[in-house]
Amino acid sequence: AVKWACSVLKDPAELLSGGTALPLSAFDDKSPEGKRLLASAQQLLVYLGKKDAKAIAVDDVADTAKIFAQTKFNGDGVIPADASDDAAVNAVVADIISCVGSLPDRSGKPGVDESLVTRFFAEAEAFSGWHAKAEADAANVFPLGDATVGAFAAVEGVKAKIDDFFARCRLAAFDARALTALNREEKEYFALAAKDLTITLDELSGFPLAMIAPEKSLSFADALNPAWAGRIAKFASDVVKPLLGERTELSPVEWDAIKAKFGPHACWLAGKAGAAAEKLGLPRVREILGGGSKGAILALIAQDKALEDKAGAIDAVDRLLRYHRSLAKLLVNFVNFQDFYTRADRSVFQAGTLFLDQRSCELCLRVDDAGRHASLAGLAKTYLAYCDLTRPASGEKMTIAAAFTAGDSDNLMVGRNGIFYDPKGRDWDATITKVIENPISVRQAFWSPYKRFIRMIEEQVAKRAAAAEAASTSKLETAAASVATADQPAKKPAEPKKLDVGVVAALGVAVGAIGAAISALVTGLLQLQTWQIPLVFVGIMLAISAPSVVIAWIKLRQRNLGPILDANGWAVNTKARINIRFGASLTRVAKLPKGSARDLRDPYAPSRVPLLVGLAIVLWAFYKVESLAAMMWEGKKTLAQQFDSSLSYLVPVLFLAAVFFLWKIGKAYRLPKFLTGFFVFLLLALSLWNFGAIERFFPGKIPQTPWVKHRVEAGTAPPAPAPVEPAK
Repeated sequence: AVKWACSVLKDPAELLSGGTALPLSAFDDKSPEGKRLLASAQQLLVYLGKKDAKAIAVDDVADTAKIFAQTKFNGDGVIPADASDDAAVNAVVADIISCVGSLPDRSGKPGVDESLVTRFFAEAEAFSGWHAKAEADAANVFPLGDATVGAFAAVEGVKAKIDDFFARCRLAAFDARALTALNREEKEYFALAAKDLTITLDELSGFPLAMIAPEKSLSFADALNPAWAGRIAKFASDVVKPLLGERTELSPVEWDAIKAKFGPHACWLAGKAGAAAEKLGLPRVREILGGGSKGAILALIAQDKALEDKAGAIDAVDRLLRYHRSLAKLLVNFVNFQDFYTRADRSVFQAGTLFLDQRSCELCLRVDDAGRHASLAGLAKTYLAYCDLTRPASGEKMTIAAAFTAGDSDNLMVGRNGIFYDPKGRDWDATITKVIENPISVRQAFWSPYKRFIRMIEEQVAKRAAAAEAASTSKLETAAASVATADQPAKKPAEPKKLDVGVVAALGVAVGAIGAAISALVTGLLQLQTWQIPLVFVGIMLAISAPSVVIAWIKLRQRNLGPILDANGWAVNTKARINIRFGASLTRVAKLPKGSARDLRDPYAPSRVPLLVGLAIVLWAFYKVESLAAMMWEGKKTLAQQFDSSLSYLVPVLFLAAVFFLWKIGKAYRLPKFLTGFFVFLLLALSLWNFGAIERFFPGKIPQTPWVKHRVEAGTAPPAPAPVEPAK
């Protein structure tokens, strides 16, 4: 297509400009093909009454019937019934169409070509010659003159039945015992009598023509089969009377003579020719054959064919105009996917936009069979959601595959509903029916281990709650059963199992180990320098999330559009990559419009008082822990040293409880995340200062709290780090 289009244009860059109109000056009149197309385009504009036009458009060649509506000759070799100025010739063309059919002319009218004309005149000559044979032997072929045709039809209408009658009579003469069977048995009439009889009843027409008797003649006056009486009467009046005179009966010999009389006519009909022209009648056929209209019609067809080169190139002009309009669009969508990657325009394979789960997915493809498509599209390493689309207003249905390339998949599941807009702006109801799970983003992969952990905890809690509910229900059933059987002697209850001492010891060891681990963790953190503590938490989070992030990053880099299109019947010969940044542009996550604001007040939100009370209790507990420690150190230092490790266990628990209440309060009051984080950081800083963690890194520069003073006096505080000497 590209090679041919470039060969007929002066500048191939004209194809990239697009547009529905092509200037006549763009045709290459130096090449034979370009010159031919230019002449055809100019002739076409003349047909349309645009002789002075400088360009030709796709709409100019879209309707060929409109182009040639006002022309008699258009180069297709077909002439309609009004092509000639001679009315007689036009009448013959109309007769040809009525006898042998027609072909559509470029003007849209029915017409004839050379083959139809030749066929018609051959049929007409055969029909005339067939009648000439009959005219040469008219006495034998037409024994009754013009009435022969009607008389022969009357003979043919009763021939089989009369032959049957005389054959039955000859059989009865041969053996009288067959007479009853030949006239039909009485029981057969009983079957007919049970029905509503009509003269044309099929069963009645199958009975003999008249009563059978040996060597009997067919009487026209005696009782005849009612189903055949009318046809026999017509036969007697149209055939027997003209040939034999008045007769009341017909003998077998006379019947054979009548058949022989019409024998030549039957042979002539068997050799019938030119049936296609028969409807015109013999006089009209011979008038056409003798009028010389055949040569006039063939001359008109030759005159029409003379324009074949110019008018025939209209299809090529139409092809070039369509290439000029759409070839560049085809190339940037089927060859290099320029429209898809530059995002300047929607690609031809993008079926529309899906809005679902606060996202808009622009990479949506129409599919015919979701199951078959998914078997190959899974190789694209892309998260795909197959959706059934319906339009309730019109009942239209279709299926699409939508690629989610940004956000997360937490709320994407079978059954989720959304809305889809096609390129025409029509809306469709969308429902997810199948998903192919793959990583969507690195952020989702980073948080996925924690989400899985929380989901696991929720599932375990749900299982425990279900088990507790089942146990409670079982106890209630047992209590109800005991009430119902209170009048019966009670069975001795089974002795409860005693708690094993080993189990108690194991639980104690486990609790102690957990406490020691927490204490070691807190002590280790407190011994670190200030800037090292955040790095520890960052390292822990990276150790947990790194495997998921690496796997997701590898799969996201392997995302490929090729398998998705291949599953749709395309033949993609390269890897059409969808990297992380480009994928994020194909799926847009909903954001609050710039300059807008939310009303975060919820009149039906739960009461926030319990959260404030909980935070106050935690802070009060902090204070009490410090006071308790001060009293113990002031009283008995040995006792304080014994409880020092226990209080160390309690500190992180209280801190986590305070963080939890702060987070819940921030969520309840819809505080910004940075503000909630600031309060948590402030609480952490105060806790570290109160328990001496900050003072260790800045000795003598920050006031000591009573907690730190008492621990120093009791000798339970860790040694302060040695000061660093300045480098010489």
